[in-house]
Amino acid sequence: MSADPPLVLDIDGTLTRPDRWGIDPRVFDPVRDWEAPVVIATGKAFPYPVALCHFAGIPELVVAENGGVVYTGDDVFFTADRAAAQAVLEEYRAAGYDTGWGPENTVNRWRETEIAVDLEQPIGPLRAIAAEHGLEVVDTGYAYHVKDTAPNKGDGVETIAERVGFDLADAVAVGDSVNDVSTFETVGRSFAVKNADETAKAAADEVLEGAHADGTLAVLERVRGSG
Repeated sequence: MSADPPLVLDIDGTLTRPDRWGIDPRVFDPVRDWEAPVVIATGKAFPYPVALCHFAGIPELVVAENGGVVYTGDDVFFTADRAAAQAVLEEYRAAGYDTGWGPENTVNRWRETEIAVDLEQPIGPLRAIAAEHGLEVVDTGYAYHVKDTAPNKGDGVETIAERVGFDLADAVAVGDSVNDVSTFETVGRSFAVKNADETAKAAADEVLEGAHADGTLAVLERVRGSG
Protein backbone atom coordinates (compact mmCIF):
# COMPACT_ATOMS: atom_id res chain seq x y z
CA MET A 1 0.00 0.00 0.00
CA SER A 2 1.29 3.48 -0.86
CA ALA A 3 2.03 6.06 1.78
CA ASP A 4 -0.53 8.52 3.13
CA PRO A 5 -0.58 11.90 1.35
CA PRO A 6 0.44 15.06 3.21
CA LEU A 7 -2.56 16.72 4.86
CA VAL A 8 -3.49 20.36 5.36
CA LEU A 9 -6.36 20.74 7.81
CA ASP A 10 -8.27 23.79 8.96
CA ILE A 11 -9.69 23.75 12.52
CA ASP A 12 -12.96 25.66 12.98
CA GLY A 13 -15.71 24.21 10.83
CA THR A 14 -13.43 21.40 9.67
CA LEU A 15 -12.30 19.46 12.74
CA THR A 16 -15.19 20.61 14.91
CA ARG A 17 -18.32 18.90 16.20
CA PRO A 18 -21.64 19.29 14.36
CA ASP A 19 -22.66 22.08 16.77
CA ARG A 20 -19.69 24.12 15.41
CA TRP A 21 -17.74 24.36 18.65
CA GLY A 22 -15.07 22.12 20.08
CA ILE A 23 -12.78 19.62 18.38
CA ASP A 24 -14.50 16.36 17.51
CA PRO A 25 -12.44 13.78 19.44
CA ARG A 26 -12.79 11.27 16.60
CA VAL A 27 -10.19 13.18 14.58
CA PHE A 28 -7.34 12.56 17.01
CA ASP A 29 -6.58 8.91 16.25
CA PRO A 30 -6.45 9.10 12.43
CA VAL A 31 -4.43 12.32 12.51
CA ARG A 32 -1.97 10.92 15.06
CA ASP A 33 -1.53 7.73 13.03
CA TRP A 34 -1.12 9.54 9.70
CA GLU A 35 2.17 8.52 8.03
CA ALA A 36 2.78 11.82 6.20
CA PRO A 37 3.14 15.40 7.41
CA VAL A 38 -0.03 16.98 8.81
CA VAL A 39 -0.18 20.78 8.63
CA ILE A 40 -2.72 22.62 10.77
CA ALA A 41 -3.68 25.80 8.90
CA THR A 42 -6.03 28.10 10.77
CA GLY A 43 -7.11 31.64 11.49
CA LYS A 44 -6.69 31.03 15.19
CA ALA A 45 -3.95 32.67 17.23
CA PHE A 46 -0.58 30.92 17.11
CA PRO A 47 -0.77 29.04 20.46
CA TYR A 48 -4.03 27.29 19.59
CA PRO A 49 -2.84 25.11 16.68
CA VAL A 50 0.42 24.43 18.53
CA ALA A 51 -1.61 23.15 21.48
CA LEU A 52 -3.76 21.08 19.13
CA CYS A 53 -0.61 19.43 17.77
CA HIS A 54 0.49 18.69 21.33
CA PHE A 55 -2.81 17.07 22.26
CA ALA A 56 -3.03 15.16 18.98
CA GLY A 57 0.54 13.91 19.37
CA ILE A 58 1.74 15.16 15.98
CA PRO A 59 4.72 17.33 14.95
CA GLU A 60 4.10 21.08 15.17
CA LEU A 61 3.58 22.12 11.57
CA VAL A 62 1.42 25.21 11.82
CA VAL A 63 0.05 28.03 9.72
CA ALA A 64 -1.72 30.36 12.14
CA GLU A 65 -3.52 33.68 11.94
CA ASN A 66 -4.43 33.22 8.28
CA GLY A 67 -0.80 32.95 7.23
CA GLY A 68 0.54 35.64 9.54
CA VAL A 69 2.54 33.07 11.51
CA VAL A 70 4.21 29.98 10.02
CA TYR A 71 5.96 27.35 12.14
CA THR A 72 7.96 24.68 10.34
CA GLY A 73 8.78 22.75 13.50
CA ASP A 74 12.22 24.38 13.55
CA ASP A 75 11.64 28.03 12.66
CA VAL A 76 8.86 30.55 13.22
CA PHE A 77 8.16 33.08 10.46
CA PHE A 78 6.08 36.21 11.03
CA THR A 79 4.74 37.53 7.74
CA ALA A 80 2.81 40.50 9.14
CA ASP A 81 2.92 43.01 12.00
CA ARG A 82 0.11 43.32 14.53
CA ALA A 83 0.69 47.06 14.95
CA ALA A 84 -1.50 48.09 12.01
CA ALA A 85 -4.33 45.78 13.07
CA GLN A 86 -4.06 47.10 16.62
CA ALA A 87 -4.39 50.65 15.29
CA VAL A 88 -7.58 49.61 13.49
CA LEU A 89 -8.93 48.16 16.72
CA GLU A 90 -8.17 51.35 18.65
CA GLU A 91 -10.07 53.45 16.10
CA TYR A 92 -12.92 50.94 16.11
CA ARG A 93 -13.14 51.25 19.89
CA ALA A 94 -12.94 55.01 19.71
CA ALA A 95 -15.98 54.89 17.42
CA GLY A 96 -17.90 53.09 20.15
CA TYR A 97 -17.39 49.44 19.18
CA ASP A 98 -15.38 46.57 20.64
CA THR A 99 -14.06 43.12 19.79
CA GLY A 100 -16.92 41.44 21.65
CA TRP A 101 -14.71 38.94 23.45
CA GLY A 102 -14.97 40.38 26.96
CA PRO A 103 -12.43 42.24 29.09
CA GLU A 104 -9.73 39.53 29.06
CA ASN A 105 -10.08 38.99 25.31
CA THR A 106 -8.29 35.64 25.20
CA VAL A 107 -9.11 35.36 21.49
CA ASN A 108 -6.55 38.09 20.78
CA ARG A 109 -4.36 37.92 23.89
CA TRP A 110 -1.67 35.82 22.19
CA ARG A 111 -2.33 36.88 18.60
CA GLU A 112 0.87 38.01 16.87
CA THR A 113 -0.11 39.45 13.49
CA GLU A 114 -3.82 40.30 13.33
CA ILE A 115 -6.92 41.07 15.37
CA ALA A 116 -10.14 39.02 15.52
CA VAL A 117 -13.55 40.55 16.17
CA ASP A 118 -16.72 38.72 17.18
CA LEU A 119 -19.32 38.25 14.44
CA GLU A 120 -21.92 40.04 16.58
CA GLN A 121 -20.03 43.32 16.14
CA PRO A 122 -20.79 45.63 13.17
CA ILE A 123 -18.60 44.84 10.20
CA GLY A 124 -19.27 47.99 8.15
CA PRO A 125 -17.25 50.42 10.26
CA LEU A 126 -14.61 47.75 10.84
CA ARG A 127 -14.08 47.30 7.09
CA ALA A 128 -13.98 51.07 6.55
CA ILE A 129 -11.37 51.67 9.24
CA ALA A 130 -9.30 48.69 8.10
CA ALA A 131 -9.31 49.98 4.51
CA GLU A 132 -7.98 53.34 5.69
CA HIS A 133 -5.02 51.46 7.15
CA GLY A 134 -4.50 49.36 4.02
CA LEU A 135 -5.77 46.20 5.71
CA GLU A 136 -8.60 43.78 4.94
CA VAL A 137 -11.33 42.12 6.99
CA VAL A 138 -11.89 38.41 6.34
CA ASP A 139 -15.11 36.79 7.55
CA THR A 140 -14.30 33.15 8.30
CA GLY A 141 -17.75 32.36 9.68
CA TYR A 142 -16.27 32.25 13.17
CA ALA A 143 -14.79 35.75 13.46
CA TYR A 144 -13.89 38.87 11.51
CA HIS A 145 -10.11 38.91 11.03
CA VAL A 146 -8.40 42.28 10.56
CA LYS A 147 -5.23 41.41 8.70
CA ASP A 148 -2.56 42.46 6.27
CA THR A 149 -3.68 41.86 2.69
CA ALA A 150 -0.55 39.90 1.74
CA PRO A 151 -0.24 36.81 3.99
CA ASN A 152 -2.50 33.84 3.42
CA LYS A 153 -2.67 30.21 4.42
CA GLY A 154 -1.51 28.92 1.04
CA ASP A 155 1.78 30.81 1.23
CA GLY A 156 2.35 29.40 4.70
CA VAL A 157 1.69 25.88 3.51
CA GLU A 158 4.22 26.40 0.70
CA THR A 159 6.83 27.49 3.24
CA ILE A 160 6.27 24.39 5.35
CA ALA A 161 6.37 22.09 2.33
CA GLU A 162 9.70 23.56 1.26
CA ARG A 163 11.21 23.24 4.73
CA VAL A 164 9.80 19.82 5.61
CA GLY A 165 10.25 18.39 2.13
CA PHE A 166 6.98 17.21 0.68
CA ASP A 167 5.40 17.76 -2.72
CA LEU A 168 2.37 20.05 -2.62
CA ALA A 169 0.97 18.25 -5.66
CA ASP A 170 0.58 15.18 -3.43
CA ALA A 171 -1.09 17.07 -0.59
CA VAL A 172 -4.76 16.95 0.38
CA ALA A 173 -6.50 19.90 2.05
CA VAL A 174 -9.82 20.15 3.86
CA GLY A 175 -11.45 23.45 4.82
CA ASP A 176 -14.65 25.40 5.15
CA SER A 177 -14.05 29.08 4.56
CA VAL A 178 -12.87 31.82 2.23
CA ASN A 179 -9.55 31.81 4.07
CA ASP A 180 -8.97 28.23 2.90
CA VAL A 181 -9.14 29.15 -0.79
CA SER A 182 -5.42 29.95 -0.99
CA THR A 183 -4.68 26.53 0.48
CA PHE A 184 -6.99 24.84 -2.01
CA GLU A 185 -5.12 26.59 -4.82
CA THR A 186 -1.77 25.36 -3.46
CA VAL A 187 -2.35 21.64 -2.96
CA GLY A 188 -3.06 18.79 -5.34
CA ARG A 189 -6.51 17.87 -4.01
CA SER A 190 -8.92 20.01 -2.03
CA PHE A 191 -12.17 19.29 -0.25
CA ALA A 192 -14.78 21.62 1.23
CA VAL A 193 -16.97 20.25 4.00
CA LYS A 194 -20.74 20.53 3.54
CA ASN A 195 -20.96 23.51 5.93
CA ALA A 196 -18.36 25.50 3.95
CA ASP A 197 -19.13 28.96 2.63
CA GLU A 198 -19.87 29.39 -1.05
CA THR A 199 -16.42 30.77 -1.86
CA ALA A 200 -14.68 27.73 -0.41
CA LYS A 201 -17.10 25.37 -2.13
CA ALA A 202 -16.44 27.01 -5.49
CA ALA A 203 -12.66 26.75 -5.03
CA ALA A 204 -12.55 23.14 -3.82
CA ASP A 205 -12.11 20.17 -6.11
CA GLU A 206 -14.98 18.49 -4.31
CA VAL A 207 -17.74 19.46 -1.89
CA LEU A 208 -18.32 16.74 0.67
CA GLU A 209 -21.64 15.27 1.76
CA GLY A 210 -20.60 15.40 5.39
CA ALA A 211 -20.35 18.56 7.50
CA HIS A 212 -17.63 19.53 9.97
CA ALA A 213 -15.57 16.56 11.21
CA ASP A 214 -17.91 14.06 9.56
CA GLY A 215 -16.80 15.32 6.16
CA THR A 216 -13.14 15.49 7.13
CA LEU A 217 -13.11 11.98 8.57
CA ALA A 218 -14.69 10.65 5.38
CA VAL A 219 -11.90 12.26 3.34
CA LEU A 220 -9.18 10.85 5.57
CA GLU A 221 -10.61 7.37 5.21
CA ARG A 222 -10.86 7.76 1.43
CA VAL A 223 -7.37 9.15 0.75
CA ARG A 224 -5.45 7.07 3.28
CA GLY A 225 -2.68 5.18 1.53
CA SER A 226 -3.17 7.09 -1.71
CA GLY A 227 -0.08 9.28 -1.49
